[in-house]
Amino acid sequence: MSAKLEFAVQMSSLSCTNKILEQLNKNGISKSDIHISYETGTVTVCTNQPSSVILDSIEKTGIKAVLKGYGSATHDNMNLGAAVAMLGGSTGHSSLGINGIVRFVQINENECIVDGTIDGLPPGKHGIHIYECGDLSNGCKNIGDHFSLKQTPHGRPTDDENLRHTGDLGNITANEKGRAIFYFKDKLINISSIIGRSVGITEYEDDFGKTKINTSEIDGNSGKKIACGIIARSSGLFENNKKICACDGVTLWEERDVPLAGPSRQRKINI
Repeated sequence: MSAKLEFAVQMSSLSCTNKILEQLNKNGISKSDIHISYETGTVTVCTNQPSSVILDSIEKTGIKAVLKGYGSATHDNMNLGAAVAMLGGSTGHSSLGINGIVRFVQINENECIVDGTIDGLPPGKHGIHIYECGDLSNGCKNIGDHFSLKQTPHGRPTDDENLRHTGDLGNITANEKGRAIFYFKDKLINISSIIGRSVGITEYEDDFGKTKINTSEIDGNSGKKIACGIIARSSGLFENNKKICACDGVTLWEERDVPLAGPSRQRKINI
């Protein structure tokens, strides 16, 4: 089952619609899965690709775009839940300059999409987990243990619900430039139970509990948490009508150029 993404797009003329359609086709999106409205300045796409890949594809035309809503491709009239976490580097790891965004979208009762793009990571694999708490007052040190609805061991995301933590999401891979782009579906997490918790990235690859180290900052053999962010509710499909962000006081298009997380985000807003 795929997701549907809604973008606000700055189209200056009707010819822009053809440019966007052609570019999305090149990216492997069928014309039947694309709807473009010049009148409302919106583009909706049904896809199984990461949102950042679709956004980049639209912007290759030279036209600016912003993701507005995210939902199930088969539940247009019923949003089942969406959430977002903006990640920054943990205290002690700020020199890494890690920042990014992870989105969670419930597409049916049994599946949640995890869609993210994170920059500034050391190249290679890194564990990704949902943690119990949303306390970032001391970097990533106070976000607790892996979120778990049952007294279960640490395991693989493909394991049965009795053999993994609810928040065990496996690994993501950063390329040689330090960027990790990922998109997968998980069978245990549900938007209703993760709001207010945190998503965290660890130093090394998650070994799924094969190595046990009795240190609160260590997850199996995956090292310390090097980036984290609080999971907050976000707009579902066709739910976001804002022109100005009430929290930042910037327009939708100004917010597009603000860094996703970290001190530079606040500096950019205050300028």
